Amino acid sequence: MNTRLQYLFDRLEAQHQTVLQSIAHIPNELFIKRPPSGNWSLSEILAHLQTSEQLSIQYLNKKILGADQYKNTDLRHELLMLVLKISQRLPFKFKAPKVLVSNTPMYTTKEHLIEQWANTQQQLKELLEKFGDDQLRKQVYRHPVAGLINIQQALIFFREHIIHHQPQINRLL
Repeated sequence: MNTRLQYLFDRLEAQHQTVLQSIAHIPNELFIKRPPSGNWSLSEILAHLQTSEQLSIQYLNKKILGADQYKNTDLRHELLMLVLKISQRLPFKFKAPKVLVSNTPMYTTKEHLIEQWANTQQQLKELLEKFGDDQLRKQVYRHPVAGLINIQQALIFFREHIIHHQPQINRLL
């Protein structure tokens, strides 16, 4: 795997581990229980994150087949990523894309979700190994707000997405 992609993957994996360690002591009853406010349960938040990555990997597996024909990202995309990063760090709610909402399963045990997320991470690692150095700046990922970004920026977004949901997780803990 390219060293830059490995670095970004390792940071994403560390973020996953931080989340999983934070819920390790939570019994399944509390894991799936919705708060009185009606907001998402821990299970629903983590399922959202896992499904988001899973659907993104499916999309990227198709896009890598023709990656050489796509344009490279430029300074404009870097600025869009900066705005996206800032937006993920602010306490704003964003509506999840309909395709994500309709494809997010309900997990009744932590173990099942952790297993699925580990499978997703393995699939991501395998996908990243397919990217050549000359494809790192290709516009292969379509973010619902930022538009077309490259694989490095997609990995940054995946990590920022978890960070965005971390306060929600912390409140429930």
